[in-house]
Amino acid sequence: MINTSFLEKIAATILQDYAERLFEITIVLPNKRAKVFLIEALRKQTVKTILSPEIVSIEDFVQEVAAIRSVDPIELLFEFYEVYLSITEKQHQQSFELFANWAKTLLQDFNEIDRYLLEPAHVLSYLKDIEDIKKWGIEVENKTKLLENYIDFWKLLPVYYEVLYSHLLNKGFGYQGLIYREAVKNLNNFSNTVSNKTYIFAGFNALNAAEEKIVQHLLALDQAKIYWDIDQAFLNDPYHDAGLFVRRFKENWKHYKSNPFEWIADDFSQSKNIQVIGTPKTIGQAKLAGSIIQNIVRDNPESSLDKVAIVLGEENLLMPVLYSLPNSVGALNITMGYSGKNNPSQILIAKLFKMHTNAISRNGTNYVFYYKDVLDILTHPLIEPFAKTNELVKIIKENNYTFITYSRLNELNLNQSDLFSLLFQKWENGSLAVLESILALLLLIKENFNNDNEEDKIAKTFLFSIFKVINKLVNYYSQHTHIDNIQTLYAIYKQVVDIAEVSFEGEPLNGLQIMGVLESRVLDFDTVIITSMNEGKFPAGKSQNSFIPYDVKKELGLPTFKEKDAIYTYHFYHLLQRAKNIYLIYNTENDGLDAGERSRFITQLEVEKQLKHNLTFDIYNPVLPTTAYKPMLIPKSDAVMERLKEIAATGFSPSALTSYIRNPIDFYFQKILRIREVEEVEENIALNTLGTIIHGTLEALYTPFIGKFISEEDISNCFKLLDDEVLRQFKLVYKEGEIKKGRNLLAFEVAKRNVSNFLKMELETIKNGDAIKIIALEKTFERELINSKLPFPVLIKGNVDRIELRNGKIRIIDYKTGKVEKANVILKSWNGLTQELKNDKIIQVLAYAFMFEKEAGEFPIEVGIISFKNLKSGFLPFGFKEDKELDSTVARETLNNYLDEIVLLLNEIFDANIPFEEKIN
Repeated sequence: MINTSFLEKIAATILQDYAERLFEITIVLPNKRAKVFLIEALRKQTVKTILSPEIVSIEDFVQEVAAIRSVDPIELLFEFYEVYLSITEKQHQQSFELFANWAKTLLQDFNEIDRYLLEPAHVLSYLKDIEDIKKWGIEVENKTKLLENYIDFWKLLPVYYEVLYSHLLNKGFGYQGLIYREAVKNLNNFSNTVSNKTYIFAGFNALNAAEEKIVQHLLALDQAKIYWDIDQAFLNDPYHDAGLFVRRFKENWKHYKSNPFEWIADDFSQSKNIQVIGTPKTIGQAKLAGSIIQNIVRDNPESSLDKVAIVLGEENLLMPVLYSLPNSVGALNITMGYSGKNNPSQILIAKLFKMHTNAISRNGTNYVFYYKDVLDILTHPLIEPFAKTNELVKIIKENNYTFITYSRLNELNLNQSDLFSLLFQKWENGSLAVLESILALLLLIKENFNNDNEEDKIAKTFLFSIFKVINKLVNYYSQHTHIDNIQTLYAIYKQVVDIAEVSFEGEPLNGLQIMGVLESRVLDFDTVIITSMNEGKFPAGKSQNSFIPYDVKKELGLPTFKEKDAIYTYHFYHLLQRAKNIYLIYNTENDGLDAGERSRFITQLEVEKQLKHNLTFDIYNPVLPTTAYKPMLIPKSDAVMERLKEIAATGFSPSALTSYIRNPIDFYFQKILRIREVEEVEENIALNTLGTIIHGTLEALYTPFIGKFISEEDISNCFKLLDDEVLRQFKLVYKEGEIKKGRNLLAFEVAKRNVSNFLKMELETIKNGDAIKIIALEKTFERELINSKLPFPVLIKGNVDRIELRNGKIRIIDYKTGKVEKANVILKSWNGLTQELKNDKIIQVLAYAFMFEKEAGEFPIEVGIISFKNLKSGFLPFGFKEDKELDSTVARETLNNYLDEIVLLLNEIFDANIPFEEKIN
């Protein structure tokens, strides 16, 4: 048997009791959303054509009673600022940004005071007295200026209230509390003008003092009826929070001394399947909700999802849930406020503000963009596909532009477009011009959407919500011109976006319903899936965003977190009241931002278990693979083998060999597939860049000495050229990057110091009698390695930093910017040379000896490293140490032993049966 929903019951009562005078009744519901469902219930229960009765939300009804229109929160903030400026001395006036921080909280308190019909002067002066008492131990002469300002703030609260209240009344609009207070004042007048009408209040739970007064007044005059939706399980239990408010009304209202209380249901105790499921994290809950829907569709392929609702305990689950729903879900209706903050269009506008405010504040006269801000905009998903600025992004990255002037940015962009112009045009004509250009930008982005694509439809909804916000700001700025400053505009925008919400439009009566907790009021579903069933999320916890302390609220009858909890409790139990299948999903993680223990509501269901409730508990953990990550294995195809032959012919560098030893997969990507690392802007000079600069400087300083012996005078001249040469190398390598600031300036000095120390070391050796003749600098050498064990000849090819003839010996030097110790170039055994990465320096320098062996002729060769982080050790020669005797000359026997090991390594690389296998640390 299908339960009759509350709205179906209301529809039946109306058609039965008021069939002849439908035009004389107005049905008042807790929210606008329920109206569509009530009209549908009326339609289903009538066979002839009728005129629908008027159906309004409580807020619209109270506005009608008060004859005052509602003001939106943003406009209210602006109006309050006007009032604040008018009653605050110029020297004490705060900027809008500072003002908004406390004004939003104060407006909430004004709202509560008015909704509960309290005497504002009494409440607000009470707060001032409390603060006075807190500070009464401080002698008058000891009161600081800060303390006086603090007490003055509390003194001014009644003034702010009164002036704002009358200011808004004069304009004919107000915030919710003001409208409620005025509605109560206007009650007699209102009820006289509508004496022939009947108001039917349906589905309410918590009413504030003003609403109670209005409803009771109309009930007393027999101009109203009220129908509650309360289950006896909650109403008759004196401790159950779901019945807290309705119990109070039943006991205290005069109306119920002589009239029956309507209606008490008995649905909660009926049979229900309640599954409580814990799963880790937000994304786990979204996936689980998606799989529950998938199972429902699979088990009942013919039935629609009209009677199924997903209720999100927190709004940030909306996107993950949408992406987790199966494709078989056709119609979908999202009715919940989704914060403007998480909106992709909002993120773009926020980045735009950041880029321009940074550009203005960086340099008063010239507009200078920071590269990260520019790239953030150009790579944003709403911009990147349409701006055609890939070339510009590449230029910025390759040339290390850290800061880019407005004019330079325009020169660099080869594909000019309206989109680009709107993004980067200077913000120098005031706030209104900025807002107009943002509106134009949003309209331009809208043109890029495809209306047939579901994702584009959602993106369009987001875009429209931000468009409305900016439009509102245009209206306010047209009226309030005195706040014209880009930084302030950004602050206002942030405040406004906090308040703004995205509204989705769907098919309200068709398909799966996705909603927030408040949107579920008055509605009934057969299957309910509720997420975020954790303490602090559901119920929401004890957040106290108010200037009025808890004990004062309790004394004055204002709602505290206790009442807010009771409202949540009612909503939760009302969702369960008529449902058959209920899924309660919570996060099992008890650490992190979105964590917390299981909701007390779950415990309550367990402790107060009804006889016909089938309650089960499950924990769902995602299936994890037994190995978190499998090393990559790339078999050597014919194409790979062809490429290896090609490399063997064009040249294997020593670094290619060490790259294979380090990780064969790196070798595969870099050498076989020829994948280069992605260019990024180097904001701070990286170690390899520093190395390039030092290499370049030494090459430039020593090039004049190629083929001759170096004198002391030559080195002295190098010292004179040092500063200019380092600067030239920096500009060559670092291009447009910033050199003379911060860490880069330190790197610049480090490069100079390293080269200078090298020159000092060189000078010292010459003074000590070394005869040094430069043979080659930064020169590429190559030599074919032919061996019967190799399938084909292999060319060994590499770039040598420096070759010199020193005291009758050929010395081949490799510069290293990092730290190398003597032990790194000493070898104890040839066996397994190419198996260990620690031998990479040895493999490298001996390859240079092999390549240069023929050119060396009769001269003995030594090879080694000069480490700039270990310059005090000087030249570190390769040496083979066997039985404690160290030989640093690279003899033919040494090279033969070395080549045997290299041939083994090359054979492994060329073996078609050995795949490239990834090494994991």
